[in-house]
Amino acid sequence: MQNSTGADPKQRKNIRQGAAVSIVQKQDQRTGKLTEGTVKEILTNSSSHPHGIKVRLADGRVGRVQKIHADGT
Repeated sequence: MQNSTGADPKQRKNIRQGAAVSIVQKQDQRTGKLTEGTVKEILTNSSSHPHGIKVRLADGRVGRVQKIHADGT
């Protein structure tokens, strides 16, 4: 998946608190609908995950990162 930063969203090291990301929530996995927000907490403990790193956004929504945005865009 293409990111505006070029960083792989499946690698935990590429995701930071405060980063602007697009996630797919559990209920949206079939449709692939993305939700944008700011990372509050990283929930995945392993260094990588094949479906994306699970995070909690600042508004409380939880999902797996599909895209990492550059400069908050």
